[in-house]
Amino acid sequence: MRAVRSRRRAHGALAALTVCGMLALTGCQGDGESAGGAPGSTPGATPPGSPSAPPTAAAPTPAKSAPKPSASATTPAKKPVPSPPKPSCASVGPESTDTIALYRYTPEGGSYNLIVKHGAWTCDGAKGAAHGETFVPMGEETYIPIAETAKITATAPILSGPSSHPVTTHELTEWLVAHPNRALPFKYHLGAGGVIDTLDEIYVLP
Repeated sequence: MRAVRSRRRAHGALAALTVCGMLALTGCQGDGESAGGAPGSTPGATPPGSPSAPPTAAAPTPAKSAPKPSASATTPAKKPVPSPPKPSCASVGPESTDTIALYRYTPEGGSYNLIVKHGAWTCDGAKGAAHGETFVPMGEETYIPIAETAKITATAPILSGPSSHPVTTHELTEWLVAHPNRALPFKYHLGAGGVIDTLDEIYVLP
């Protein structure tokens, strides 16, 4: 009886060891699956049939910036500055009371007589230095006596240059004989008896 019981105990212990071994083997396989996935699979490998990762999009190439326009292209052209308007004046002003155009000389009557024309200043034609205008003779010629001792100044063309210099009545009348009808403008003043005692030439731009 004791031998039978010992055999039974030995068979029971062996069966228990077999069951424990099988359980241990099953647990090891379970741990492998959880750590590495399915048997025979490589850790980290993409399982077959799974969608592949999308390809990385290439970074866009930056567009080249347009060349900057040169300074000459961006800077607007300078417009010419208009000249200021000239001061207005009447086409022909009123007759001057102290200016005459000198034409010739005559010794008739035993005295010095200047043949002249009265006139007015105008904006047209050459510019006179005194008024910035032109003296325009008008009307008929007339004569005015001049004193032999009159104070006279002259400029070009009687003398050279625009500066005024004194001349005598004789020097003036000799020039008028050699250069008649030049119509040079003079300012004059009448003294006693209606005789010219002061005569000054007005320089006219050539």
